[in-house]
Amino acid sequence: MKRLTILLATIAVVLGGNIMRAQSKYGADSAECIKYLSYYDQYYKQKNYNDAIPNWRKAYKLCPPQARQSIFTDGTVLVRRLIAENASNASYRRALIDTLITLHNTRAEYYPKYAVTAINNLGTDLVNYIKDDPQDLYNRLNKIIETNKEETKASILINDLNAAIALYQDGKIDAEKVISTYQNNLDILSKATPANDSEAEQNSKVKSDMEGLFITSKVASCDNLISLFTPRYEAAPNDADLATNIVKMMSMTDDCTDNDLYLKAVTTMYNTNPTAQSAYYLYRLYASRDNVELASKYIEEAVSSPDLETAQAAEYNMQYATFCVKNGLSAKGFEAAQKALELDPNNAGKAYYLIGTIWASTSCGGDEISRRSPYWVACDYMNKAKAADPSLTEDCNRMISSYSVYFPKTADAFMYDLTNGQSYTVSCGGMRATTTVRTQK
Repeated sequence: MKRLTILLATIAVVLGGNIMRAQSKYGADSAECIKYLSYYDQYYKQKNYNDAIPNWRKAYKLCPPQARQSIFTDGTVLVRRLIAENASNASYRRALIDTLITLHNTRAEYYPKYAVTAINNLGTDLVNYIKDDPQDLYNRLNKIIETNKEETKASILINDLNAAIALYQDGKIDAEKVISTYQNNLDILSKATPANDSEAEQNSKVKSDMEGLFITSKVASCDNLISLFTPRYEAAPNDADLATNIVKMMSMTDDCTDNDLYLKAVTTMYNTNPTAQSAYYLYRLYASRDNVELASKYIEEAVSSPDLETAQAAEYNMQYATFCVKNGLSAKGFEAAQKALELDPNNAGKAYYLIGTIWASTSCGGDEISRRSPYWVACDYMNKAKAADPSLTEDCNRMISSYSVYFPKTADAFMYDLTNGQSYTVSCGGMRATTTVRTQK
């Protein structure tokens, strides 16, 4: 009898412990909670969402948040379906959206390991369902960005900026607020650590799209920037971060690099941190003022920097080559275009076009053939350019037609013992190329 009493007492303790544990996870009415969890789960797995919804509602009402995380993840799927089905019922749709928001927030609160994902998912749903209310969207997305910081999904950042621009256009916020939103979101995106190559590519695209959206919005007019940043710069003229910010913003804005604030900011930027980027901005400054000597000095410093990334070095060299062509610096332009091509083969079309232009503008001394031979090389490069980039075909053909009239006449070439198709080496203006003799009748 004593042993039986001990056994029953042990069973009671075990059962009592199991009941207590069930109640702690599944609530006071644990049996009902578990039942409806099971009901909706079976329907959900079968994709029978119509029957899953009422059972999910019961489970959501009866079960405490810690019962199961899937009640929130599955719930968001079901509620989204309901929102789509009730698009014409504005009041009910709004109530469903509120439920969806609650699901994400509750998941984040009770399952902190997945909080970032839950809050990012909330942001995506907000963009989808309250996009017609830019003020509400802007306020809510800002809270998400403040919470998730550099872990914020990139699409949320650009939609936040888009909402800010819409509010600015409606006269509800000022330009400074939009500029601040743009800078903050771009900074967050730059600090993000992509999980994989696909996410890195997506972030890069969003960054480009954000810049394009901001520029086309015309929020940051040059006058706005000067008005906004002048007092800030005057209060801290040696603040390198502020100077860099001013230079970047003004460089992105049309016709905004030829003013005193830009000059002061870019000088501060260079003096405090003489990098490839700061040298490049000084090049932009002096190029806009037609100071060829100083512009050349700083762009050469920029392109020769060992810290410059390959893609950026290629872009700087292309810009330098174009600058040289415009200012009659043929040899330097040739070298810069060749370097741009070497660094990034994607530049082939534009690089060949520039080199062809350089050859055509090169004045060579000597006899009749020597003076006209650069046009052969120019046409060679125009043919290379359109082969590398078909979008340049029309421009290249036009240039070939204009250069061809300068080919020597057949009779003149004959006097120098030259015939069509013969190989010929041109050396002029610090450049050298092997081409083919072509004549006109």
